[in-house]
Amino acid sequence: MSDIRKIIIDGKEVEAEGAMTLIQACEQAGVEVPRFCYHERLTIAGNCRMCLVEVVGGPPKPAASCAMQVRDLRPGPEGQPPVVKTNSPMVKKAREGVMEFLLINHPLDCPICDQGGECDLQDQAMAYGVDFSRYREPKRASTDLDLGPLVETHMTRCISCTRCVRFTTEVAGIHQMGQTGRGEDSEITAYLGETLDSNLQGNIIDLCPVGALVSKPYAFTARPWELSKTESIDVMDALGSNIRVDTKGREVMRFLPLNHDGVNEEWISDKTRFVWDGLRKQRLDTPYIRENGKLRKAEWPEALAAAAAAMKGKKLGGLVGDLASVEAAFALKQMIEGLGGVVECRTDGAKLPAGNRSAYVGTAAIEDIDAAQKILLIGTNPAVEAPVLNARIRKAWSRGADVSLVGEAANLTYEYEHMGTDRAALSHLLDLDMASMAEKNVLVIVGQGALASEDGAAVLATVQAVCDKSGAKLLVLHTAAGRVGAMDVDATAAGGIADVLAAEVIYNMGADEGDIPAGPFVIYQGSHGDRGAHRADIILPAAAYTEEGGLFVNTEGRPQLAQRAGFAPGQAKENWAILRALSAETGAALPFDSLAALRKALVKAHKHLGQVDVVAENGWTLEPVGKMSDAPFTNAISDFYLTNPIARASSLMAELSANAKARRMEALAAE
Repeated sequence: MSDIRKIIIDGKEVEAEGAMTLIQACEQAGVEVPRFCYHERLTIAGNCRMCLVEVVGGPPKPAASCAMQVRDLRPGPEGQPPVVKTNSPMVKKAREGVMEFLLINHPLDCPICDQGGECDLQDQAMAYGVDFSRYREPKRASTDLDLGPLVETHMTRCISCTRCVRFTTEVAGIHQMGQTGRGEDSEITAYLGETLDSNLQGNIIDLCPVGALVSKPYAFTARPWELSKTESIDVMDALGSNIRVDTKGREVMRFLPLNHDGVNEEWISDKTRFVWDGLRKQRLDTPYIRENGKLRKAEWPEALAAAAAAMKGKKLGGLVGDLASVEAAFALKQMIEGLGGVVECRTDGAKLPAGNRSAYVGTAAIEDIDAAQKILLIGTNPAVEAPVLNARIRKAWSRGADVSLVGEAANLTYEYEHMGTDRAALSHLLDLDMASMAEKNVLVIVGQGALASEDGAAVLATVQAVCDKSGAKLLVLHTAAGRVGAMDVDATAAGGIADVLAAEVIYNMGADEGDIPAGPFVIYQGSHGDRGAHRADIILPAAAYTEEGGLFVNTEGRPQLAQRAGFAPGQAKENWAILRALSAETGAALPFDSLAALRKALVKAHKHLGQVDVVAENGWTLEPVGKMSDAPFTNAISDFYLTNPIARASSLMAELSANAKARRMEALAAE
């Protein structure tokens, strides 16, 4: 039952839930209250005192609005609604006092501080502080911490808001940061000087309201007002995190998260945030043709003519890479199938059934994790495959949800019941009493490690049977950002990837995770000189995900639009434009001349792709049950930092991968 109460905020009567804090009620009423320690996704600390307000009829002192609930307010003497003031002389004096205290020890670093121009302390000192200081004493200094290669610390600037401590403990699930000492001796520190061991640690950079925690790779490279800002979608995993791409000239300078409650809330993984240096290295910027075993540079007309000549009259196969947009997959399918060939997007051999969206996407939305009472993980390690999704599971667990795992044991940052590692443990689920599960809100999450095997179809059918029997919702956790979109446009061959590898000419559009055997002639279209380019006979340089607009469908089946933030280097072209130009060379030109025309054809063929940011409901269709092997489940990703060609081109990702490997080796030695 809702507990709605009337309160008067700055003379305006509003209705608010009794459980709301005053700072939330003020926000709902459109009244801004300054804050440093309060964050809506973290627990309440109440230690910065910047959010002080006056409660009329209460104690003759200001109250911290983040720590007082609406139900704590007392009505007036004749039952009038309680009155809260956020702009009275008492509040103004209190805020000026708090700001003066915060600035006693804060260094005058603004000209050289990376937070300059987007600093909460700077903004609030201007808005709510005074223009002088009464303190002439020497400022105290603190020792900087070494948190690893991602987060640079300047602890003298720290105002002890504890946002970083609360994030790492509550959301990331690590216990390496805390506060020691009291009064002037208090400081934020890391346990025994450890570096942070989390795939989400970069989020503390955004959370820090001052310049105490800043991005180490981005340090001293740009000021916020120099950057062009573009809203886009991340492709480092299949979650479809909403991001902002900041560019300076032609170069991407950084990635920041955008808030989307249904997908990534306001967090992104470290790979998403720091992979930008991989966009500058090992780029393909000119076409190449292999002659006498060696690649030589060529011009576009020559390369397209050579590719068209190689394809003429041959048995064709097309591979859709993990980072391909829906438009690129659709255009490749149109071109290759128009020439009598087959196209395949399941390059890892995953047994995802074409046409049955409830089996390759599932029936659950990512938001369903929040309300789940029981979560069953099968053949997946979400802490590596989708760290932001894993933080959401941790949030559900912290609210009381039971988590069980069938598959490889791993550190998931929360407690779970390990039900076994093999197919027998999955079969055993069908023998359990499903009546008790049916009463709960159950969610089953199955990973690609369980499906990318010979018996993947039987595993998926068994998982569906478990969901059907228990009334659970199913979420298929993908690892490739382009996979669901390519499945939606039916870029699949009847015999899977074997059909494509049996072709005489293989058109490889950014598939770098597998090896193509010797024999077929290979045309590679991609952005980086990775495995696919090394095997290629003709290379056509393409744009990366920040350099072209495109639709990406995330793991829950939500189409989202990535915007172009910059231009591809050298002679590299957008993926759809290359396919359109090549199709004209083959004599079977594709029926569109612009990205808008391509999207129109795409939406006409697949209507749900026109509903951007909408999770379509999938009709429940069970796959035929087959026989599973006795093998244990293995996870799809072994190295979080090196999962695609952009990440493998990044020197920072290589360093993080080496550090993670060394950390695992140390743990083994200690045992």
